Amino acid sequence: MEQLLEFVSNHWLLVSAFVVLLILLVLDSGAKSGAKVSTAQLTQMINRDNALVLDIRDSTEFKKGHIVDALNVPHAQITTRIDDLNEHKNRPIVLVCKDGQRSGMAGKELHKRGYQVFRLSGGLLEWTQQNLPLVSR
Repeated sequence: MEQLLEFVSNHWLLVSAFVVLLILLVLDSGAKSGAKVSTAQLTQMINRDNALVLDIRDSTEFKKGHIVDALNVPHAQITTRIDDLNEHKNRPIVLVCKDGQRSGMAGKELHKRGYQVFRLSGGLLEWTQQNLPLVSR
């Protein structure tokens, strides 16, 4: 630990540059994977903008409960089934996963192909914690 502090004090400019670059990388990565939206914002987007809810959980999890009218494309199949989304290219797409952690990678892939992508902050766990409706099939 002493060596780390000594290195930082001797090379503060280098360490500062590293920290700034790291922050910029994280911000850039977040922007490319889609902005995070709250459950209230998602509800508004569905009602006002006809947003598509794209649930990227496995089909077994999806069948147990999902947001009304959500489309299920499991995370592992995003790249192979991206053509299934072509008819929705002009709609905002909100990615939903279990806890909001896995939607970033799928968001990057969709963003790269020209889709307007958002991610539900906290995922379906946040949705259910707020007692919002789910349907199952």
